[in-house]
Amino acid sequence: MTNREMMWIAFAGIITVMFILDLFVFNRKSHEIGFREALTWTGVWVGLAMAFNVGVWYVLGSAKALEFLTGYIIEESLSVDNLFVFIMIFSYFKVAKAHQPKILKWGIIGALVMRGIFIVVGIQLIERFHWMIYVFGAVLIYTGFKMAFGGDEEVHPEHNPLVKLVRRFIPITKRARGDHFFIRRRGIWAATPLFLTLVVVESTDVIFAVDSIPAVLAVTHDPFIVYSSNVFAIMGLRSLYYLLANVMEMFAHLKLGVSVILAFVGSKMLLSNLVEVPLQLSLGVIIGALTISILTSVVAAKKTHRG
Repeated sequence: MTNREMMWIAFAGIITVMFILDLFVFNRKSHEIGFREALTWTGVWVGLAMAFNVGVWYVLGSAKALEFLTGYIIEESLSVDNLFVFIMIFSYFKVAKAHQPKILKWGIIGALVMRGIFIVVGIQLIERFHWMIYVFGAVLIYTGFKMAFGGDEEVHPEHNPLVKLVRRFIPITKRARGDHFFIRRRGIWAATPLFLTLVVVESTDVIFAVDSIPAVLAVTHDPFIVYSSNVFAIMGLRSLYYLLANVMEMFAHLKLGVSVILAFVGSKMLLSNLVEVPLQLSLGVIIGALTISILTSVVAAKKTHRG
């Protein structure tokens, strides 16, 4: 058995065990997740990611460990920005806080499958058609520019094609029925607003993947590093959502920091044949952009509070 096969097995084992414990044991029943619980689980997932990174360094070497860390930070930063969208989606459908964890749980399951598909397709495209790296780079720069100067993001679920398709073929109840996605009413199965919310969350993650996967591919084309760093970030997304949901106003400049990251990695892809940017420099730029955006956000929030 090769070292890489050992790491795949270790990764699959860790994620499977933690997946069962997090989503189907400790959080099996719908309940509102408090700050302390969210902080604990966020610490667990970040700690696991860093411990796994140590394992990558020990088994696969320092270069792969640096790739994993950079990919993880990129994905985590993009995930934090995505939390703004989740808040708007839940607000639009008036989803009770006690029912939000279940939607996020199934959203994570769908994201794990879709990210795997996107990663395989993205790597194959770059390896077979090298010019695709320029397409990905342009997409990232455009997204970063739009994020920085496009104004506040809005959510219009009523315009979502999948929502329209569901409404066309499946009866929808006007109100939620507990935490059920489907109920039987007068002998007919009908979907609840919670299911529509899940459809919007899943379809939104596809859009997120269009940004995040090319961003990580700018760091490495190694499927193991790309997928494992994505999964560790995604698995901690639910707890991170509840950790930051009530203090999002304190991160007003985070979008600008993320837009800088997207523009940087996009430019790195466009210039890949001309300039080789050291991974250490890339990691420094990414951490620097996040740190500055968070610090300026906190300062701005304090000034607003005092005013």
